[in-house]
Amino acid sequence: MSALGLLDEFGFEAAAIVLGPEGERERRGDVERIRPWRSVTKSLTGLGAALALQEGRVSLDDEAGPPGATLRHLLAHASGCFYESDATLQAPGLRRHYSNYGIDEAARHVERAVGRDFGDWVQERIADPLGMTGLEWEGSASVGASGALVDLALLAAELQHPTLLDQEVHAQLVGVHFPELVGIMPGFGKQDPNPFGLGIEVRGTKSPHWTATTGSERTYGHFGMRGTAFWIDPEADLALVVGTSHDFCEAHREIMPRLGDAVLAAHR
Repeated sequence: MSALGLLDEFGFEAAAIVLGPEGERERRGDVERIRPWRSVTKSLTGLGAALALQEGRVSLDDEAGPPGATLRHLLAHASGCFYESDATLQAPGLRRHYSNYGIDEAARHVERAVGRDFGDWVQERIADPLGMTGLEWEGSASVGASGALVDLALLAAELQHPTLLDQEVHAQLVGVHFPELVGIMPGFGKQDPNPFGLGIEVRGTKSPHWTATTGSERTYGHFGMRGTAFWIDPEADLALVVGTSHDFCEAHREIMPRLGDAVLAAHR
């Protein structure tokens, strides 16, 4: 059985693509179906912000968001903002509080800096160069993207081996910011610590988790609550892109780590 045979255990429609350093290695299911990315959008937004950083349009230390917060705080879920409002739970830098509003506010800061609609910036600087022909952007920089798994695989391949970013900026994008912060991982409870990059989750020592149990602590990616996810293990030089027709549920929490382990065992 292929590594992706475990997709059948979900009990609902699921598809996936495995990427190695040379490109696609394995696929299964309907990888052309347009799916809501939901929070996977945050990684696309993080890349858009990193491109603005590379061009000198923004700095991670720019003041942005609530008083005392910076662009870095917003992108790394450390601004203190509530989930979906500009109200704050605490001062910036004290806790990892997952915030759609914070990512949206980061995109608005980049938008002002580049003088362009953020969706247009993503389309012109990321989607068009990478050939993401099915990407749909519905306005929210935290949850608004949709696309086929083949488009998400192009994003994952770019984050795996960057062509748009230099290595230093890529390291900022996928590395951990405010590494000591504790926080709640949606669907997985309190994590201490709870590492994040810039719009990208980093596995670290989180347990339980949705990525492979046998993977590197440097594994990074994102999942969305509508059942789409991707991860990249830089030590194995492998990536997995998954889409399902069901909201993130107990089946994802149970099967995704085993699926990741199977991919690593078959392709590493």
